[in-house]
Amino acid sequence: MTTSDLTRRDVAAIIDHTLLKPEATRAAAEAAVAEAAELGVYAVCLSPSMLPIDTGDQKTCVVAGFPSGKHHSLVKASEARLAVDTGADEVDMVIDVGAAVDGRFDEVFADVLTVREAIGEGIVLKVIIESAALLELTGPDTVTEVCRRAVQAGAAMVKTSTGFHPSGGASVEAVRLMRAAVGDRVGVKASGGIRTAEFAAELIAAGATRLGLSSSRAVLDGFPA
Repeated sequence: MTTSDLTRRDVAAIIDHTLLKPEATRAAAEAAVAEAAELGVYAVCLSPSMLPIDTGDQKTCVVAGFPSGKHHSLVKASEARLAVDTGADEVDMVIDVGAAVDGRFDEVFADVLTVREAIGEGIVLKVIIESAALLELTGPDTVTEVCRRAVQAGAAMVKTSTGFHPSGGASVEAVRLMRAAVGDRVGVKASGGIRTAEFAAELIAAGATRLGLSSSRAVLDGFPA
């Protein structure tokens, strides 16, 4: 798939316009919301401390256990529940990557399930697995098993990356692995280091159904109107 196979509107419809920098201000969050509306993207993804915030026609997405994933499951669950109570439509939680590296997949399952039960079934739960780190440290089998456990625990999507891990962000290899692991049952969100239309198109072709972008405008400008 190339950029000529997709329109700007097609891609905008699957973008989570993202602002998660630690130094982000309230004014920056409001500007991100305004830009998201102008671009016509699907959702705005913000830190939970930015809520409540009116995102208009765009869905409100927040992160939980971000970016390390080393928070206790009950803390992630409480953070996610509070976000939902203050207006979040979607929650992107980070797994304990170390548990996955150790092969403690039951703990990964329990972590996701704890958050799923806290937020209820009506909220979209995306599970960030830090695919680049898992591929670097353990290999593809771990990516596959973590994705399967996340789905079993109630994830609506599996997501490549926080964008903050030194191992890197999204890759075509990771998206293909994740899509193969979950089949057509749930979505795959590619996030981290996506700055060009060409790369976005490659990730969509590999199976991504959502893109997490901080450079939404630059990416969309590479697709035909």
